[in-house]
Amino acid sequence: MIRLLVDQNFNGHIQQGLVQRDPGIDLIHVRAVGLAAAPDPTILAWAAEHGRVLLTHDRQTLPAFAYARVEGGQLMPGVFVVSTAMPIGQAIDEVMLSAHCLTAQECSNIVKFFPM
Repeated sequence: MIRLLVDQNFNGHIQQGLVQRDPGIDLIHVRAVGLAAAPDPTILAWAAEHGRVLLTHDRQTLPAFAYARVEGGQLMPGVFVVSTAMPIGQAIDEVMLSAHCLTAQECSNIVKFFPM
């Protein structure tokens, strides 16, 4: 199972649903590691250093920073961009499926948009 880092403004209901569905899921919120107010490049660097796929709703800026890391030859363990228009239950299902079925190597250097 992949390890997740939850972005600052990510829907708490989705995060709670993931933990309720699988209490063993390895996820941590940016607040817990002192990155609540950090800029996107700092969050991506931390995620890379700790081998965590970033879980976000940010379609505007985060993908560009993630692709810039890849183009620059930097580690980028992956970004899951979940649509805010997606029903919460569907978001939980799709993120959970990806977290359990994908490997860290399969997530590396990709930005995956949900719904799939």
